[in-house]
Amino acid sequence: MNRLKRILALAGAVLLAAMYGATLVFALIDSPAAAGLFRAAVAATILIPVLLYAYIFVARLLGQRDRDDDDTPG
Repeated sequence: MNRLKRILALAGAVLLAAMYGATLVFALIDSPAAAGLFRAAVAATILIPVLLYAYIFVARLLGQRDRDDDDTPG
């Protein structure tokens, strides 16, 4: 499990770096589509980490709730 977390963290870091690079490239190119691509890259740079954080937070809460349900006498 620890190895999987490291691999996913590395993949996330590479994805984030790629999004930063794409944002820079779209800001510098002179194309009619560059403005839309730039806005999409900025939105992805902001939204993807926020959504990943929310996913991890909810997964952690649900995991604790499942453990609490198992501990209650029934």
